[in-house]
Amino acid sequence: MKFMCNSPAIGITDGLSIGYQSRLAVAVGDIELGCGTHYLLARNGRGKTTLLRTLAGVIKPIIGGFACDGRCQLLSEDLTFDRELTAKVVFRSLLNKKGYIEAMTLAEQLELDTGKTYGKLSTGNKRKVALLVAEFSTKEGRPDILLLDEPFTGLDSFAREIFQDLWGKRQEGVLRLVSCHPDFDSMEMNSSVLISGGEIIHLHAEDAPKRWGDLKSQLN
Repeated sequence: MKFMCNSPAIGITDGLSIGYQSRLAVAVGDIELGCGTHYLLARNGRGKTTLLRTLAGVIKPIIGGFACDGRCQLLSEDLTFDRELTAKVVFRSLLNKKGYIEAMTLAEQLELDTGKTYGKLSTGNKRKVALLVAEFSTKEGRPDILLLDEPFTGLDSFAREIFQDLWGKRQEGVLRLVSCHPDFDSMEMNSSVLISGGEIIHLHAEDAPKRWGDLKSQLN
């Protein structure tokens, strides 16, 4: 698959098989993802994390191919930072000046205490730190791919809505593949990658329901 060099993209070829000792799921048809946010949906144990780890190059596919055009970051569900560092120090250490300022600004909106040590933060606030680092480490003019594994774990609806609003505003040059368990039926998803019945498929807004309440019945 060929993509524009200035736009992030993920291409999954028909027949890509993912798993460890045995196959968990196989892609049915070619899948092409571009800029914006795409949701990765499946019941537990069906292969969401396995697909993200495969795309990140952490594990090899059983068979088949894929292409990631852009700088790839995998934000795993168990990512942690030094428990003695404050969120402010984490941001200053890992982000450039512009990213640091943006992260600190949004942290205030998210009611994240950036002066508290990481080890004393709640699960949700630890997740906010990781999401802010991932989001503001993207760079203008560079294609970036963010593979986010259960990023909403521990977050309340207030924080989730802030991040989703941010993603809607920051689509140019960034591709997000977001694994999640939506907890309200009205959540809209214009592009969804579903793993169901051992198959990986892509549903577009023009040919599939846009709301989680309609999509969840397709998972098994």
